[in-house]
Amino acid sequence: MARRTGPASGQEERDKSRNIGAMRRLWPFMRPYKTLLVFALLALVLTASVSLVLPMAVRRVVDNFEIGSGALLNQYFAAALGITGLLAVGTALRYALVTRLGERVVTDIRKEVFARVIGLSPAFYEKIMTGEVLSRITTDTTLILSVIGSSISIALRNALIFVGGLALMLFTSWKLTLMVLLIVPAVIVPIMTLGRKLRKLSRENQDWIADSSGNASEALGSVQTVQAFTHEARTVAAFNEVTEKSFDAARRRIWTRALMTAIVIFLIFSGVVGVLWIGAWDVRAGDMSIGALVQFVIYSVMVAGSVAALSEIFGELQRAAGATERLVELLETTDSVKDTTTPLPLSTPVKGEIVFDDVLFHYPARPDVAALDHVSLTIAPGETVALVGPSGAGKTTIIQMIQRFYDPESGSVRLDGQALTDLARTEFRKYLSLVPQDPVIFATSARENIRFGRPDATDAEIEEAARTAAAHDFIAALPDGYDSYLGERGVMLSGGQKQRIAIARAILRDAPVLLLDEATSALDAESERLVQRAVDKLAKGRTTVIVAHRLATVKKADRIVVMDQGRIVATGTHDELVAEGGLYSRLARLQFTDGIAAE
Repeated sequence: MARRTGPASGQEERDKSRNIGAMRRLWPFMRPYKTLLVFALLALVLTASVSLVLPMAVRRVVDNFEIGSGALLNQYFAAALGITGLLAVGTALRYALVTRLGERVVTDIRKEVFARVIGLSPAFYEKIMTGEVLSRITTDTTLILSVIGSSISIALRNALIFVGGLALMLFTSWKLTLMVLLIVPAVIVPIMTLGRKLRKLSRENQDWIADSSGNASEALGSVQTVQAFTHEARTVAAFNEVTEKSFDAARRRIWTRALMTAIVIFLIFSGVVGVLWIGAWDVRAGDMSIGALVQFVIYSVMVAGSVAALSEIFGELQRAAGATERLVELLETTDSVKDTTTPLPLSTPVKGEIVFDDVLFHYPARPDVAALDHVSLTIAPGETVALVGPSGAGKTTIIQMIQRFYDPESGSVRLDGQALTDLARTEFRKYLSLVPQDPVIFATSARENIRFGRPDATDAEIEEAARTAAAHDFIAALPDGYDSYLGERGVMLSGGQKQRIAIARAILRDAPVLLLDEATSALDAESERLVQRAVDKLAKGRTTVIVAHRLATVKKADRIVVMDQGRIVATGTHDELVAEGGLYSRLARLQFTDGIAAE
């Protein structure tokens, strides 16, 4: 299985990850929880402030260690203990508030991203693997959770400690503080230099992870085909290759980050040792007390630790920035099919007249071949029209255009005289019922699979639909009857049983327009006879469009539309088209009669 995405194709996007400014895109998701955010920030300021007060208490203890009165010394120790308790409570409160905020925000992001991608037209999924979309919803949001629920609060806390600690260092000893500040430029340079490389590697790593997920999703989704063609080894090799590239990108990111952390920590703590050395001489000279030196050293260690933590968290923020960009890309994806901002109401009751007016359309993945080449077709209310023709003629495209999965490049598709582009998709699709050639069975019960056609249907209506579709007997024979779990993609059912479930779903929907994409293709002769009877009954009084390959289906249509290479080449009844001796006559001999007449 060939890869469709990956770092090569994502280079342009990775180059956009130049700073952590992308994290600002998370603010709309955090805005509704401003109160929770404010309390979390207050707890954060409290813990940082208490941390900065603690060295002052230590100084008092050290400077008064040899005083005659033990009561004062006990008071200093009690105060230090009280500050420690306050720090513990504040830290716990900060953790609880920030973690809850992170979980809430990420939950909202996941919900919004899924709501967005589930409504995107099929054209979007021609360009991206489903597994990559799932990776963004899971892996990327988990990374953002880690940052919002932990890293950002730790970063803010360390930033406060850095600023406050620096100010108190100046208050304690301005001379030693100025010496410490000389180290700052040396620390910033590797952070900025290696940080830029780290951002690119982080985005590359995320791209490969998503590619690996997409590869695995595709393989597992077609596992029977993989095994039937003994393709396991090659599939595993392809997955391993992508996964190893993900590891390689992660390895380079890890070492880059490790190098940056090592340089920053060495520079910072080397400076602390140097300051401590000079401070020790000041104590010996009587220029400062031992307690003041201890206080200054504690502050310098706190400031140094905050800088080191910030440099490490900076890497996490860069990874989250890349993840945020990838999620925002999904949220801001421009769909080729858009509802108008002021949709017109659909005229009711819906009669079911369908008109294709000079429709030209190319699939985005095949821009050089017209799927529909200036097609004009009018289907009257209640008429049954069969679409026939060789593969790639445009039959299924007609079905898709009626559902407005794609928009024509020119011309229009109308329902009861109204252009589909002027209507809301969720509005007019309620009046369409589809039975696809490859029926979709969801991983739930038989009852809920049929109820998918009309969620408010009663159990009695569901069973009646199943009886009409000749599905009741085999459903009743399942271990739990209608409540039997059908497995992912209906693995417990045969092809014909899946098809009858799909037909029952369409019967339950009871829509005025019925779309059948070769609904009886997977049925045995007996089931086909039963289902054909159900379809005939269902089609009465409804506009029915059938993509047909069976002679029995075609002959019962009011009109047959013959398509070839995206064009309508003939229309008429079965007898009329056979008499013409064109494409339909040839298809009737070779395809509809299995070649018997041709012999």
